Amino acid sequence: MNCQTIQYSVTDGIARLTLNRPERLNSFNGEMHAEVRTALARVAGDGARVLVLAGAGRGFCAGQDLGDRQVAPGGARADLGESIERNYKPLILTLKSLPMPVIAAVNGVAAGAGASLALACDIVIAARSASFIQAFCRLGLVPDSGATWFLPRLVGNARALGLAMLGERLGAAEAAQWGLIWRCVEDADFPVAVDRLAAELAAAPTRGIVRTREAILGSWQQSLAGQLDIERDLQRELGYTADYAEGVAAFIEKRAPRFTGR
Repeated sequence: MNCQTIQYSVTDGIARLTLNRPERLNSFNGEMHAEVRTALARVAGDGARVLVLAGAGRGFCAGQDLGDRQVAPGGARADLGESIERNYKPLILTLKSLPMPVIAAVNGVAAGAGASLALACDIVIAARSASFIQAFCRLGLVPDSGATWFLPRLVGNARALGLAMLGERLGAAEAAQWGLIWRCVEDADFPVAVDRLAAELAAAPTRGIVRTREAILGSWQQSLAGQLDIERDLQRELGYTADYAEGVAAFIEKRAPRFTGR
């Protein structure tokens, strides 16, 4: 890909999509949305078994670039609802439906829609210096890009309301304590930790990992009996996969499994 606002590569089953507007804290404009869409549309076909979403420079993503003509107040295309429908809604839904696990590697500030972008990923790992800010209230807006769905499910209503209504900065260590993210690591250890996590997931039984995501996300709409039925059906499906056969063989032979994602 010949990109101006992102970096994209796939090596050894690991796809890396890095938002690359560091001078704007990797905030989104129209061009970045288009390039991210293109990358996500091809990532499965490029043979990736895990996607790492990161930000260049000192930030992860500051959300929407408010200087972008599409959302600037008074501009010809300042309909924020239109921007969400056209850009952010498909972005979040695509991340949640990729046929591979998605890691958010949060190296710095994740604000507004940038925080939502991180929370839309399956596993969020953050450097200790990183932070999460629900900045919408400072603009007279409601949290978007899935934030009102993610926050109460991750940290409960009380903390979700506090974060959304006050817009206070939440450091990575506290975010991990609250259960907003998976893990906070020291800044010096962050690159190695991200690489290790990506390699682990790239070698995992991909289909089973994706079905696990689907089962957990869908459980909010199910009764216990309904969820037990879903687990039964998924186990029935996965029991016929090559990865299950390999996992059992490796267990019996007391060796490390060699999963292929099939």
